[in-house]
Amino acid sequence: MPKKFPSALDALQHVWGYPAYRSLQAQAIDHVVAGRDALVLMPTGGGKSLCFQIPALLREGVGIVVSPLIALMQDQVAALRELGLRAAFLNSTLDATEARAVQRAARQGELDLLYMAPERLLSESGQALLDDLRIALFAIDEAHCVSQWGHDFRPEYGQLSILRERWPEAPRVALTATADEPTRHEIVQRLLRDGAEFVSSFDRPNIRYRVVEKRDGRAQLLQFIRSEHPHDCGVVYALSRNTVEEVAEMLAGHGLRALPYHAGLPAAIRAAHLRRFLDEDGIVMVATIAFGMGIDKPDVRFVAHLDMPKSIEGYFQETGRAGRDGLPATAWMAYGLADVVQQRRLIDLSDADDAYKRLSTAKLDAMLALAEAADCRRVRLLGYFGEASQPCGNCDNCLNPPQLIDATEAAQKLLSTIYRCRQASGTSFAASHLIDVLRGKRTEKTERHGHHALSTFGIGADLSETDWRLLLRQLVAQRLVEVDAAHFNVLHLTDASRAVLKGAQRIHLKHREPGGQRRRRSTNGSTTSTGTRLTMQAMSSADAELFAHLRIWRAATAKEHGVPAFVVFPDATLQAIALARPDSLDALRGISGVGDKKRDTYGAALLEVIAQASEMG
Repeated sequence: MPKKFPSALDALQHVWGYPAYRSLQAQAIDHVVAGRDALVLMPTGGGKSLCFQIPALLREGVGIVVSPLIALMQDQVAALRELGLRAAFLNSTLDATEARAVQRAARQGELDLLYMAPERLLSESGQALLDDLRIALFAIDEAHCVSQWGHDFRPEYGQLSILRERWPEAPRVALTATADEPTRHEIVQRLLRDGAEFVSSFDRPNIRYRVVEKRDGRAQLLQFIRSEHPHDCGVVYALSRNTVEEVAEMLAGHGLRALPYHAGLPAAIRAAHLRRFLDEDGIVMVATIAFGMGIDKPDVRFVAHLDMPKSIEGYFQETGRAGRDGLPATAWMAYGLADVVQQRRLIDLSDADDAYKRLSTAKLDAMLALAEAADCRRVRLLGYFGEASQPCGNCDNCLNPPQLIDATEAAQKLLSTIYRCRQASGTSFAASHLIDVLRGKRTEKTERHGHHALSTFGIGADLSETDWRLLLRQLVAQRLVEVDAAHFNVLHLTDASRAVLKGAQRIHLKHREPGGQRRRRSTNGSTTSTGTRLTMQAMSSADAELFAHLRIWRAATAKEHGVPAFVVFPDATLQAIALARPDSLDALRGISGVGDKKRDTYGAALLEVIAQASEMG
């Protein structure tokens, strides 16, 4: 394939097979082609990569891509080669002979794109190589890693300021899927030189956001996957390594293809599990946040959180790994009081300075507000990033608007019990004991402290323990009650609680239906279905059957080529092919995602699958 194209649009249509740009892609590409720095902020699946890949084809020299994702470089390069581009990577997975071959190809002008880990680029040999090259541009992927205030700080990213100092003529493109205003400012300050910012909408309308009240998180997770995504690929996030392994084992024990992934596993096992996740259909990866940055698998149909993330940035980044192909996906989270306590404990016990703790607390409070929201979650989520929007009609609160009840009287009872127990005993108590007092439960502990004689003993007998914990969670989230993580999770009143006790502030809660679960409905009145099943339901039976045949062909072809299935074609392209039923190579030209190289490579085989399916039908 020639290095040059008449225009960026020509490259887009012939290499990638896309008819037109999305969002701000055209403006960002033109800006970089002209040799200027840029910060590109687009949601996961929003097409960020094209903002450096196309300029690398149009400018003289090789595009250098800085990525922290050694494990995924191979797939990224394989995908580019499938498109006919000359791409390679330099990282620790190559032996000396392989590395020399890549360096030789780069020096001889035989590469369009070269991927490098930041450590490799910053090494003496890495810099010496770059000195020998004509560099078209630098692309810094996952650029939020540069920010010490961000959710995924990597120290080596701070040293990438060398790019503008040592190779000032090469434009730099910083790319990320999530960055608040302080992080964006730091990216520009550290990596760019007066770079323009291209910030597209953060909205991922194909993702359905849902938060459920955590009762038995693992059982709820199993029910969610079984009922909505029984054969789909997904990611389950948990906070601890032990939980990851236990949940993966539990899901596997119930017949799901679940694998664990965390930093404590041997590198070979992590690599093998990642390989299966990328290459196979229907794998559920149970992981800590060590897994996932830059995951480029388009057919992840759900992301589930068993523990609440510590920030909206982290939540957005993690949930954004679902539905990159634009097809329906679910972001599911089970959330309870323990999540609030746990995250605040992690902040309080960290070695960070007070400024960082204050920032972390503010980010956590924003995440709590999202979890507790009774209005549209998408409006809340986008509002955090400064983007105005209208109710989406697709999140849990839009589909099933919760009924709000006035819980002020109950809140006053709980706050009074916290106060009176401390007043009577000179010490504070944890939630379980306080709820026993409220519900009038005589225990050894209530008797020993004389709390059975308090005026608040038994005044909350009309509510269940679950109801009281639900209320307590809300009060903690609103900072009316404080959990002392350093002293056995005892509860303290805050100054803000006085307004509630005096009746100056009302407390409203979402009404909890018996059993703790709101009934869900889908927009068509049937039980919720997402992903591949929903895609096939939206097609005619004949087209759905062809789609299934195309997926079988893709799996075999991917195995033959040694690449993940989505590298051959994502589901969205196979769906378009099934609906269009092209009968010639020329007819394939107009289908989104079928570029020239893929049409030449796979076109004849695709037409054969279509013809056979038509004969069978």
